[in-house]
Amino acid sequence: MAFHRFKALEEVMTRTPVDVKLPADKVSEFFGANVFGKDAMRNFLSEEAYGSVMAAIEQGTKIDRKMADQIANGMKAWVMSKGVTHYTHWFQPLTGTTAEKHDAFFTPVEDGRAIETFGGSQLVQQEPDASSFPNGGIRNTFEARGYTAWDPTSPAFIYSNTLCIPTIFVSYTGESLDFKTPLLKALNALDKAATEVCQYFDKEVTKVTTTLGWEQEYFLVDTALYNARPDLAMTGRTLFGHSPAKGQQLEDHYFGSIPDRVAAYMRDFEQECWKVGIPVKTRHNEVAPNQFECAPVFEECNLAVDHNQLLMDVMEKTAIRHNFRVLLHEKPFAGVNGSGKHNNWSMSTSTGKNLLSPGKTPKTNLQFLTFFINTIKAVHDNDDLMRASIASANNDHRLGANEAPPAIMSIFIGSQLTQVLADLETKVKGKMTPEEKTALKLGIGKIPDILLDNTDRNRTSPFAFTGNKFEFRAVGSSANCAGAMTVLNAIMANQLMQFKKEVDALIAKGEDKDVAIFNILVKYIKETKRILFEGNGYGDEWRAEAKKRGLSNFNTTPDALDAYVGKKSLDLFESLNIMNHREQEARHAIYLENYTKKIQIEGRVIGDLALNHIIPTALKYQNMLIENVEGLKHIFDGADFKKVAASQIEMIKDISERVSAIKVKVEEMTEERKKANNITDHKKQAAAYCDKVKTYFEEIRYEVDKLELIVDDESWPLPKYREMLFTK
Repeated sequence: MAFHRFKALEEVMTRTPVDVKLPADKVSEFFGANVFGKDAMRNFLSEEAYGSVMAAIEQGTKIDRKMADQIANGMKAWVMSKGVTHYTHWFQPLTGTTAEKHDAFFTPVEDGRAIETFGGSQLVQQEPDASSFPNGGIRNTFEARGYTAWDPTSPAFIYSNTLCIPTIFVSYTGESLDFKTPLLKALNALDKAATEVCQYFDKEVTKVTTTLGWEQEYFLVDTALYNARPDLAMTGRTLFGHSPAKGQQLEDHYFGSIPDRVAAYMRDFEQECWKVGIPVKTRHNEVAPNQFECAPVFEECNLAVDHNQLLMDVMEKTAIRHNFRVLLHEKPFAGVNGSGKHNNWSMSTSTGKNLLSPGKTPKTNLQFLTFFINTIKAVHDNDDLMRASIASANNDHRLGANEAPPAIMSIFIGSQLTQVLADLETKVKGKMTPEEKTALKLGIGKIPDILLDNTDRNRTSPFAFTGNKFEFRAVGSSANCAGAMTVLNAIMANQLMQFKKEVDALIAKGEDKDVAIFNILVKYIKETKRILFEGNGYGDEWRAEAKKRGLSNFNTTPDALDAYVGKKSLDLFESLNIMNHREQEARHAIYLENYTKKIQIEGRVIGDLALNHIIPTALKYQNMLIENVEGLKHIFDGADFKKVAASQIEMIKDISERVSAIKVKVEEMTEERKKANNITDHKKQAAAYCDKVKTYFEEIRYEVDKLELIVDDESWPLPKYREMLFTK
């Protein structure tokens, strides 16, 4: 194994940046070239077919099968002009990745010939095997049929010489088995609720669209070093590894000069992204060594989610060409920052107004305060559900680790808006005279049109207002954004419905509309104070303070996930027609099972590496020391021998003790794993893996990492942190 490690290092030393030839055209001239977007549809569809697709996108109308045939023919003509031979329904099962089954366009006909065919039935629907994907008990193996159905709101695209058609994925009986279906329903619910509230301020608003801008953090590791680390290959993170003398403490990597190899890789994957319409715009070094980030321009939420899922695939495939492997795990290396996927969320109207951006008049600022305060209220009332939406085995390593938002849900809004809410609370007291109402309107009219530079960014807050949007910072880097976005849009839709109900009730009693809005907003301000926090979310003081405030602090995924099946959450999703109880309970079971399997795999890898790699290496080195000590006996006698051999004898004892401790702990962990495997209840099994199995991981790691400091560097089998984190 040592040979492989040093051979890997030799390969790394000979790496040179892969030459990336960018198109001669400007990016603007080939951006979206492989997307069946508006330009392509205008060229390849009839006016009637084009109008049908646009109506489905903008108004949610259904496309009939006859029109689907026309669209399919135009789509086929477009891809044939680009040499594409296959098509697939591209969907997002509850595995967390994407799925696809490719079919060729050709169809055999008589006389051994073939023709290319693709009709509306192939475009609109397919039947993948539903039993082979996570379903939480909704489907049995013998009930394999499931359906993928075309989502016209997300444009088809060409990737890997295949036409990819974004679709939803449901069971034979109609239950959702994917991330996209609930997201689309949540977006529809928010659109309806937000549009109705907007009518208080602007009758011309006919639609509200949720926007999302994600920021993707990731690590890069040389392929040779990755292949020499079974833990990275199997789990996505290093289960062993002593921190190097230099990590991120000098703060010299963040926004530093991008290494040439990395820059070449970035240029390559950005080019691939631009072709499929992903508007990646920003790239930079992140805080930890070999950690980087990319971010796009804001997009409609559903499309942004699709683009992030596609981006992760593009990144991984492109990295291989550059002799890199992308690590999207939330915590691939201990002792340095992990990776997140910050979800920047807002709402925009059909009239072009960002509902979370203050305006220039009291009227537009009252609208801003309405949506701003309702967002705070939604998160406050559903903080446990928000925590559940970002829970995973991977993210447990990152949340609250003095580098990422804590597991406690809180909201940062900045000093200026804190004062605005305080002023609103003190000025509004039930009935208002015309003079008081005028004075109040003049006061809120002073909110700056742009708050971007008036509020600092609190990196320790899981949910922070950053000028014209809320940033959900706690989402994990490997997660599908749809999980968190489904929850956020659902709770916001529910909250806006409740808000309108309360305001309308006051208006029905004869209250002035603006006064009614003011009074309800003030009530919300008073009810939600406990979740607003401006300080250091990393500190122990905040944990103590949060406990006093009655805020939840779920440190582990099994506990956090319970919020999905609480009565409040079950009723919320069902009332909005997003998911029924069966679908929610199925997801709860799937997420618990996924957690269990990840911890189970990590436990097995730890056992394998410890027993078959670490211990044999340590014993070989120990034997070398023993032989050396035996040799010293022939040279030195008595006191001299004890003096010259003391340090080596101490190392021999140290190795023996640590090897023994590793073996005992691995055996104990294995026994606990066997017990956990016999538990049939998903929650109890996940809890057993969390409380009984996972607890051994750090204990075993501690002993292994100490051996790494003792054993001869040339003998150590695994690439070390200093080698992986500082690869150029």
